[in-house]
Amino acid sequence: MMPEKWLAIVLLLLVGMFCNALGAFVGVNIGTDVSNLPSASVLVGILKAHQITHVRLYDADAHMLNALANTGIEVVVGVTNEEVLGIGQSPSTAATWINRNVAAYVPSTNITAIAVGSEVLTSIPHAAPVLVPAMNYLHKALVASNLNFQIKVSAPQSLDIIPRPFPPSTATFNSTWNSTIYQMLQFLKNTNSYFMLNAYPYYGYTNGDGIFPIDYALFRSLPSVKQIVDPNTLFHYESMLDAMVDAAYYSVQAFNFSVVPVVVTESGWPWLGGANEPDATVENAETFNSNLIRRVLNNSGPPSQPDIPINTYIYELLNEDKRSGPVSERNWGVFLTNGTAVYPLSWSTSLQATGNSSTVFCVAKEGADSDDLEKGLNWACGQSQVNCTAIQEGQPCYSPNTYQNHASYAYNDYYQKMRSGGGTCDFRGTATTTTADPSYGSCIFSGSSNSSSSGGTSPSSAFAPESLSSRSPTLQVPRLGVLIPAMLLILISL
Repeated sequence: MMPEKWLAIVLLLLVGMFCNALGAFVGVNIGTDVSNLPSASVLVGILKAHQITHVRLYDADAHMLNALANTGIEVVVGVTNEEVLGIGQSPSTAATWINRNVAAYVPSTNITAIAVGSEVLTSIPHAAPVLVPAMNYLHKALVASNLNFQIKVSAPQSLDIIPRPFPPSTATFNSTWNSTIYQMLQFLKNTNSYFMLNAYPYYGYTNGDGIFPIDYALFRSLPSVKQIVDPNTLFHYESMLDAMVDAAYYSVQAFNFSVVPVVVTESGWPWLGGANEPDATVENAETFNSNLIRRVLNNSGPPSQPDIPINTYIYELLNEDKRSGPVSERNWGVFLTNGTAVYPLSWSTSLQATGNSSTVFCVAKEGADSDDLEKGLNWACGQSQVNCTAIQEGQPCYSPNTYQNHASYAYNDYYQKMRSGGGTCDFRGTATTTTADPSYGSCIFSGSSNSSSSGGTSPSSAFAPESLSSRSPTLQVPRLGVLIPAMLLILISL
């Protein structure tokens, strides 16, 4: 292998290591059942314009893989359901597939995973016997190409393979698939891969016969009397997605496997539905996806695995108007084919320090108690003289209508005005500073230089409500220091 190619591969691996070290990510699925589908270059332009760093393709389209070259965007390529049978019966077919659809594009195109089929066990159950063999053959072909450390192999499955996902602690996989799922988990464990799960709170809510409130599905805070609790573990679930992911973790544990990380390969909310689909609205879709991004990018996991982020791919980039079924099936897209956003959505709304390090914002902590946030919000918009006009109904920062969102805006407005006089970003433990700009759409958060952010004193009673408590988990900040010496040593050796 030429030294130049070695260098390219090393750099690509280092980029992957840094991306992983930075923690959680939100990506997007790109379906192609679209009339007037934009060109690959236009689609990649949309991704770049909105700083979308991860994509999942349902096939290995050459135009898309070429257009994604040299962008740094992490790519999951898909083996179609039609291809699974052939690959699962022939190692040579698998090797040909890898050579043609993966090896031919790396390292220029940052392919990091292969998704084998789409919900094979529930959509084409007759292919179940060859699913894991297909995964094995593809992995062996990656080994032969020296790509197995860079590229993982997994197979997205529907939550439907878990018949009773709540309470999560008693969830188990459908016993019909026990043999296949056991083999799959063994493969994932042996190859240090992860379990791909398609999880849709929209369906969990609409098919739930009113068991769960819609606020639970939309990541909105619930009053203490309505909080969702697993009776066996006493874990509180702030969102339905957290519970769905935990159901997968407990189902894996039921096979006596240690932790296999779960990545949500599909989740989202439709923005238009038929007469019998009243919950498919623009407002709900915006609320769900905005809060999903906030939830994922706080870099924490579900209650049973708090240290494993819930990395998620939103379904989907464009409306697939050629799909059959109810109206909602054709209206999950975040963008129109001309690149216009269906609703404002910030793909970088997070508490991660990925923004401009010279600017500091104050936001409500993810997971802060909703009652404490309500008290902090009321105080900020009352006696502290914060301008809360922007979070009133009809104003740019009203949606999503959550204590988390509204408190973040009010806390930040207070902090920017009062920090020079001793006000801090604390609010009895419900707030934190961040260099990630929480602005989204036309909702703009003012920022301030962090040159004077150190050494702040706790505010007196004039600067924060005394009734707030400090019950809130501490955010974990990833550490990159150990990677820097390794990178330097590798580059020097070259």
